[in-house]
Amino acid sequence: MSQSPLPALSLLETRVLGVLVEKQHTVPDTYPLSLNSLLAGCNQKTSRDPVISATEDEVQAAVDHLKSFSLVMEGSGNRVTRYEHNVNRVLQLPAQSVAILTTLMLRGPQTPGELRINCERIYKFSDISSVEVFLNELRDRLAATLVIELPRRPGSRENRWAHLLCGAPAAEAEFALPSAVNGDITVGELAALKANVARLDDEVAQLKATVAKLCAELGVPSGG
Repeated sequence: MSQSPLPALSLLETRVLGVLVEKQHTVPDTYPLSLNSLLAGCNQKTSRDPVISATEDEVQAAVDHLKSFSLVMEGSGNRVTRYEHNVNRVLQLPAQSVAILTTLMLRGPQTPGELRINCERIYKFSDISSVEVFLNELRDRLAATLVIELPRRPGSRENRWAHLLCGAPAAEAEFALPSAVNGDITVGELAALKANVARLDDEVAQLKATVAKLCAELGVPSGG
């Protein structure tokens, strides 16, 4: 079955998806989730990076947008509408890959070792090498690359990985974010940051195109 590429999702949309997958495994008795439960999961202070302060209307809008791609569906409920994810089917991924993506969506970039620990409540990996196998599969997918290996930080022993559901991450924004934010970050602030990141990505793409053109004219390899 052919798969249409997804457009870049917002941080809040990936947070909604991550919460739905997480709560399906950690609190199955209350899954599918009501909007109130989903809002609480999105604004949760623990096991979240970054911590956000979304409103009920913002979460509802994110849910509605995800429903248009069948990533979220309305589940069975009595008086209250409940929501469930459809990540496995839409992205055609095994449970191991969904666990990794979910943990990256909820906690930000992580090393394979951190992912093994943080995925435990969703899927228990036997060792770090098994995490790396599924990270490589997510990176090398023919349908659409879903993760990227980030440059190693000074002094770090392992490279970190990030998901690509929000588009390519920018190192400048990633390193500046923790020191620049005092307290919770709002969805509006993240939207502004994302706009700046998109502008920087465009500039980098233009520079790469210029370098490639010059290399072609000179008859030398561009180096990718």
